[in-house]
Formats: sequence, C-alpha cells, structure tokens
Amino acid sequence: MAKITRKPAPRKAAVPKKKAKPVATKPKAPAQKSLRAARPWTPAEVHEVFSRFRKANPEPKGELEHVNPFTLLVAVVLSAQATDAGVNKATRALFEVADTPQKMLELGEERLREYIKTIGLYRTKAKNVIALSAKLLSEFGGQVPRTRAGIESLPGAGRKTANVVLNMAFGEHTMAVDTHVFRVGNRTGLAPGKTPLEVELGLEKVIPAEFMLHAHHWLILHGRYTCLARKPRCEVCLINDLCRWLEKTV
Repeated sequence: MAKITRKPAPRKAAVPKKKAKPVATKPKAPAQKSLRAARPWTPAEVHEVFSRFRKANPEPKGELEHVNPFTLLVAVVLSAQATDAGVNKATRALFEVADTPQKMLELGEERLREYIKTIGLYRTKAKNVIALSAKLLSEFGGQVPRTRAGIESLPGAGRKTANVVLNMAFGEHTMAVDTHVFRVGNRTGLAPGKTPLEVELGLEKVIPAEFMLHAHHWLILHGRYTCLARKPRCEVCLINDLCRWLEKTV
C-alpha cells in the first residue's frame, strides 16, 4: 500500500501589526500662579480693609462665653475640634460651679466629664482641664500666666490657645489663627502660608498696630459668616473689591 504523505499546510503570511496611533494629549494648563505671586497688598489697601471691618463692627467680641481668664482658658481648650456654640452650651452650667482652678480640681475629672460629654474628645479634654488646673495651682499661684511660654506649658494648650487668651484676657496684640483665619489669609492674599504659623506671622507683619487688638476677631467673623469655605458670600463681602481671590464671584 502506497505511503501517503501530506504536505504541510502553508503558513499564513504574518500580518504586520498596525502601529498604535499616538494618543492625543491635551496640553497641560499653565500652573495657576500662587497668591504669593499675585499683586501684593499695599499698606493703604490693608488699612482700608481693617477700617471697613472696624466701621462695621467697632467692638468685635469672641463668641466663647467666659467670666475670667481661667474660664476663657478652659473654654478655648474645650473648643478644639468643636464649635463655640457647642462649648458654650456645656460650659454655662460648668462655670457656675467651677470658675477657678481650685474649684475645678474639687469637681474632679469624672464629674467634669458629665458636664462636657456633649463636646468632642471630652474624655481627653476633661483630663487636660484637671491637669492644667493642678499646674496653675502648683506653678502659677492659681493664676493664668501672662506669657505665651507659660500658657503653652499647660496641658491641652497650644500656640492658638495662648494667642486667644493673651489677646482676650490681657489685651495683647496677638493673632490667633484658626481654620477661618487661615482660609481668609490665604484666599484674600493678605497673608498666604502653608501653615497656621506662616499665616499668623504674615498677618502680624502687614496689619497696622492700630487694628491688632481686634484683628483676629474681625478675620474669624469674616471667615465664619461671609468668606465661607464652600460657598463664600462674595456678593455681600465688605472687601470684595480688594480681595485677590481669582475665583471670587463679583
């Protein structure tokens, strides 16, 4: 029987692969100039801004309720990551029974927690308030120190706390930078900075001395009620014609 041989099937010619079309890329938008590169505020413009704030609200007040330097200190420590309204709701009853370091120690940490349990981080804050009360008695004669270093040495108190107490209790020309002041300083271009300290020092550098006593209150109130984080109310802003914010709506 004849041997059958099969011819191998011819190989298909390789089809050259199509070169992928280069993907069109959108040209990168030029980087937006930082506020540092924007037209700087002139001394006359800064003076005008704070003159308007003063005219609209000659005697601005902090919204934390207190009866003396000690209760102010406690209120500021309690206000970290909490609203002033929430702190006030808790401290009205608290300060009726404990308005001095000695009375706070006598109240004790456990009972203090009951007064402030509606405030965030109340357990840690209660511990700090009792500890700072003890330190005030043992190292400062029961009085709130009138120096930044002294206040910052107290449990739960930092630079912002020291600035608020020095300003509100003792009339020092300090600049307390909270989230509102930080936002206003950067957004308006008055004092751009990556950290609260940079904004603080920038504001102290440009704000005339005649406005410094109330400056941080004006900026806090402006940020809290006008220059809001998500929907700033540019249409009613007292300084919208001077503000350097590129996205302002007027």
